[in-house]
Amino acid sequence: MPDVVSLIRTKRDNARSLTAAEIGWLFGAYAAGEVADEQMAALLMAIYFNGLDDAELRAWTGEMIASGETLDLASLGKPSVDKHSTGGVGDKVSLILAPLVASCGAVVPQLSGRGLGHTGGTLDKLESIPGWRASLTSAELNAVLAGAGAVIAAAGAGLAPADRRLYALRDVTGTVESIPLIASSIMSKKIAEGTSALVLDVKTGSGAFMKDRDKAVELARTMVDLGEEHGVRTRALVTRMDTPLGRAVGNALEVEESVSALTGQGPDDLMEVTFALAGQMLALAGIDADPREAITSGRALDTYRRMIRAQGGDPDAPLPQAEHRREALPAPSDGWLTRLDALAVGVAAWRLGAGRARKEDDVSHAAGVRCLAKPGDYVRAGQNMLELRADDPARFAPALDALADAATIGGEPPPAVPLVVQEVGR
Repeated sequence: MPDVVSLIRTKRDNARSLTAAEIGWLFGAYAAGEVADEQMAALLMAIYFNGLDDAELRAWTGEMIASGETLDLASLGKPSVDKHSTGGVGDKVSLILAPLVASCGAVVPQLSGRGLGHTGGTLDKLESIPGWRASLTSAELNAVLAGAGAVIAAAGAGLAPADRRLYALRDVTGTVESIPLIASSIMSKKIAEGTSALVLDVKTGSGAFMKDRDKAVELARTMVDLGEEHGVRTRALVTRMDTPLGRAVGNALEVEESVSALTGQGPDDLMEVTFALAGQMLALAGIDADPREAITSGRALDTYRRMIRAQGGDPDAPLPQAEHRREALPAPSDGWLTRLDALAVGVAAWRLGAGRARKEDDVSHAAGVRCLAKPGDYVRAGQNMLELRADDPARFAPALDALADAATIGGEPPPAVPLVVQEVGR
């Protein structure tokens, strides 16, 4: 029988690969309390430095899936496909994409998370809508899918529970930034939710978790391989996150912009990413449909409204409004806005109250940033390029500090670059 200290030493010294049997024993012993948190943390640190090879990662992810329940969507009688984003600034694509793809004939079980730091969480955004519920039982989740075709909800406690324990350890031991551990964390939950196909949006750039493009591509390939090995048709798009996506950053602000997008009024950059992901999702689901037509016909918006109502929300209710507003970031000269740093804007929104520093923190649904100008716009000297919103005016000063070097003005417009950097598949 293995012992955990030997496994730690083996991985620490990079002596050999851990076997599937050893990894299976480890997860069983950890669940039973026979392996202490500090021992698992030591092993995670060893993995952080030495990685997991393909066989180890497959076994590790499989044990995380097997630690809980898996959902069965076969009874819904339609092809199922989900999407996951690694997170960015102003990334409200899921709010548009789930009902859009569902309106084309797929079932979209979007199990999402909350924001932390400068990246916003899909659930936080939707909780701006009065009455909307993120927590659903498996029966409720299936009922929403059967009625609306799409659901956006919190992953239940029964899905990959080992991931929650391991993520909490990684969060407090500096081992979050490990590609195999990130990949297994994301994919264990996505595979357990029972979807037949999955499209990943892996962000890269200043506002992304993976700022380096090569690392983003490596993460995308790792997750695609894991999905395919576990019987889920998987593709990834690596997309730019150097500039906020759309013009709204913050919870209610992003819901408002998402609804506008579903009426055909979405900003070009937001719709570029949305349609690229929608095309991939429909292809994997085997559905021949035009996502643009689904918006112009009103079907996508109708599906969104049904989804919100099915989860207790009122799609017609007024969204929260911030008590205080302030325009900011005046242009230093006439010229073209060539850079608006996503990280700086995300941190400003976080400091205004739209995000959280710890998982248990509350967020302001009304706080956030509106981009009055985006790269490619011509601005005049003194023209304010952002509008800040907050419930507490004392939050403006730290937000402004984050924006000190957020923008660049140039004499020529910036070159147009596609937001999709690379497609990754098997």
